Amino acid sequence: MAFDKIKKNMINADDHIRSYVENSNEYVRLKIFKILMRSLTSFAQIFLIGSVFLIALLLLSIAISLCIGQAMDNVYYGYLIVGSCYLLFGAICFVFRRKFNKPLIRKFSRYYFEEI
Repeated sequence: MAFDKIKKNMINADDHIRSYVENSNEYVRLKIFKILMRSLTSFAQIFLIGSVFLIALLLLSIAISLCIGQAMDNVYYGYLIVGSCYLLFGAICFVFRRKFNKPLIRKFSRYYFEEI
């Protein structure tokens, strides 16, 4: 009798363990899918908005360069001034590039460690 109870308990424990492993596997797959989809949609939005912003920035840069060049009676100087401003902005971004890591890590860790 005691052996039958132990045997039934072991069979039930085995069933519960198998169920737990299957559910854990499904949970991990769902969690990975959720993270990948959020990342993919975020990158797609950033790409779309960024490309439109870059086109607008390019056209505005040309317009400002022409305006400055006409004011100085030399279009070359206008392009040189606007290009120098972009180089200065790029150098500032390069110096402070490590400051961008903390907010990005914080945002994506929130996605990763968030419960479903």
